[in-house]
Amino acid sequence: MGTPETVGDGREDWVDRHLTRRRGRELGVPFDEEVEAITVRVVRIVRHLRRATRLALEEVGLQNCEFETLHELMVRDTPGRATPSALAAGLGVSGAGMTGRLDALERSGWVRRTPAATDRRRVHVEITEAGEHVWRRAVTLRGRAEREVVASLPAAERARLAELLREITLRIDPPGRVHGD
Repeated sequence: MGTPETVGDGREDWVDRHLTRRRGRELGVPFDEEVEAITVRVVRIVRHLRRATRLALEEVGLQNCEFETLHELMVRDTPGRATPSALAAGLGVSGAGMTGRLDALERSGWVRRTPAATDRRRVHVEITEAGEHVWRRAVTLRGRAEREVVASLPAAERARLAELLREITLRIDPPGRVHGD
């Protein structure tokens, strides 16, 4: 990797300055500048996206756990409908934690729990019209922020970056693993 002055178009980002400060210093720990550049940039991008998500959720009046639960409910094979245990498994939370989330969402009018038609001991969670509306607003705002992050890359480079990141996630995510694990 070249110095910040010779990389790309010569513009420096925060990571270039970080690497310049680190370069040539022997701190007694292994250091791979290329790995550092990649991982620190990924961390900074994640922080930016988390901040954008937080702002989007604040704008629509959702807490992060409320959004996560509504999102899990909406992106299923049965959009807007699931059992509490299926939601808990998808989100990687305990049954008690899911009950607390559903209680809060139900009080807000964003979901309703109904007994199953075939077994009244079983419960289904359904998103309400208000819940779907607030979820769509949050997803739209978050999506806008996500598109802005990658807008500087041409379509072919976005596709290539997506594939490269896929290769990394395949290495860390075993096949069949649920996203919340």
